[in-house]
Amino acid sequence: MITIRKLVPSDRDTWEDLFRGYIDFYERVEPAEMYERAWNEFLADTRLHALGATLDGRLVGIVHFLVHASTSIPDADVCYLQDLFTAPDARGLGVGRALISAVTDWAKAHDCARVYWHTHESNTTARRLYDKVAENRGFIQYRIELPR
Repeated sequence: MITIRKLVPSDRDTWEDLFRGYIDFYERVEPAEMYERAWNEFLADTRLHALGATLDGRLVGIVHFLVHASTSIPDADVCYLQDLFTAPDARGLGVGRALISAVTDWAKAHDCARVYWHTHESNTTARRLYDKVAENRGFIQYRIELPR
């Protein structure tokens, strides 16, 4: 049985292993400080939020999300699902769907008007799920990285 819950301090190591799996999937390298900052933000649960999926008591999936204002929906915020990752041995068991559903429920409870996310066009496995639970509106992301 899949259980969705907030992350707790004892999840730290497993959460980082899962998050590193997500980062590796997208062929990125992030400094150790990024993981520490993100973890602290998730525990504070004010600007950035995280939930975990457990299966038989083991953390097997994570989702990170945040809320922001929208110019096209002036009377409500929107929820951006930023990161979603399931342990390889737990894929196909409904973990991703359960995490998306939990974020959607959270967003409804916090009066958000929509939940949205991005994925790479080559992420065909995840897109099979996404096409079942959400609408692909055809947008393409452009970005400008800023020096820090």
